[in-house]
Amino acid sequence: MAGILYVTGTPIGNLSDLSPRAAQVLGEVDFIAAEDTRVTLKLLNHLGIKKPMVSYYEHNKRERGEIICARIEQGESCAIVTDAGMPCISDPGEDLVRLCASRGIRTVVVPGPSAVVAALAISGLSTGRFCFEGFLSVNKKSRSEHLQSLLHERRTMIFYEAPHKLPATLRDLFAFFGDRRLSIVRELTKLHEEVIRTTTADAAARFSDGSVKGEIVLILEGAPEPDAADAYTLESAVALARELTEHGKKATDAAKEAAAVTGFKKNEIYRELMT
Repeated sequence: MAGILYVTGTPIGNLSDLSPRAAQVLGEVDFIAAEDTRVTLKLLNHLGIKKPMVSYYEHNKRERGEIICARIEQGESCAIVTDAGMPCISDPGEDLVRLCASRGIRTVVVPGPSAVVAALAISGLSTGRFCFEGFLSVNKKSRSEHLQSLLHERRTMIFYEAPHKLPATLRDLFAFFGDRRLSIVRELTKLHEEVIRTTTADAAARFSDGSVKGEIVLILEGAPEPDAADAYTLESAVALARELTEHGKKATDAAKEAAAVTGFKKNEIYRELMT
């Protein structure tokens, strides 16, 4: 009889957040598939659990996925964990779940902490409708296309970001979206947990020095209603056009696109862009 894959949430910082059920599952499965076995070993040591582990991460997921599924089909049960939070959320675990589904292997979720929902809950922004956008690409073209696709998104948007990339991302958020409310949530559940409730313009100016450290989640206000007044300033319209030129657009095309988004005249944006 085939075993089961348990998709098991782990703490995002504070080990006390691990649920009793998750601890029980980790203690009872035959083996654990871990993103980083060294990180998971610390958790297991905290729990007093000794269990065989298999590394499963982005660069070995195809090979290891087949091995893990074969073991489950032979009757073993496996818990898949990520370094922090829920597996499969911006995580290669989604590929293992998909592979199990294709092979008829039973999967069971053991819910746990999630930085996405935790950060949203304390952001101070609208929680009724939201979308998770993960990490922005470092490739300029892909990054620009991703951000442009969200220009009219009215739901609250959630991004992950690394501290050394934060200054550039804050500049891009201001350039593409204008001045909107933004919450920078860092070090969730850890000693230095902090929520910085600010705006894209203020954040781009204040944190350009890379002073914000730790694990970061960005919560961005969605687009205003179409008839909302002064949703954009001329400054933010020009900043958007400038950002588009930096991603390869001609100045005239950038001004045209920025005009379509912000409502300012193309010639007005173009004139400021060229000064």
